Amino acid sequence: MLNSVVKNLDCINALINYFTRLPGVGYKTAERYAYKIIEADKDFVDGFLNAVKSVREKVKLCETCANFAETGKCNICQQRGGKSIICVVKDPRDVIAIEKSNSFNGTYHVLHGVISPLDKKGPNDINLKSLIIRVRDEGTSEVLIATNPDVEGEATANYIASLLKPSGVKVTRLAQGLSLGTNLEYADEVTLGSAIANRREI
Repeated sequence: MLNSVVKNLDCINALINYFTRLPGVGYKTAERYAYKIIEADKDFVDGFLNAVKSVREKVKLCETCANFAETGKCNICQQRGGKSIICVVKDPRDVIAIEKSNSFNGTYHVLHGVISPLDKKGPNDINLKSLIIRVRDEGTSEVLIATNPDVEGEATANYIASLLKPSGVKVTRLAQGLSLGTNLEYADEVTLGSAIANRREI
């Protein structure tokens, strides 16, 4: 009986430890999550496990913009293919934030990172080459760079602008309604919408 109790406690601790590895989840919150799983009915637990497994097995990157997708192309590229404006973002969470603002109707290009010498990330370490190809092949009229307004985001925006401007495409940047250092995913819809509407050419 004692061995069984210890084994169960080890299982609980293992679950708690995995939850603490999620962003923003401290030990107390992880405990609550673990106890919820223990106390939940079988349907909830089965559904939770299936959702995690499904995400790992089905989610891939869109072959056009590198946003998350379950098929070859994400829903946005399927619905808005042929739009002449591309919004460049750091990661898929930024796509969600901009979509919530209902202020942009073009397609996206997800870099999956920014240029950051401190993190040993250069232009070749982010999804940049395919952007140049898209601009060339899709008849793009404008590229809106929506990386975060921090040092790395600004450096990335300026580098992209230097690559694209010789081609004649219009390159714009979010307006400065966003505070320096703000992450797009945390910006409210009104501020983000205003920053898009009042974007400036660079």
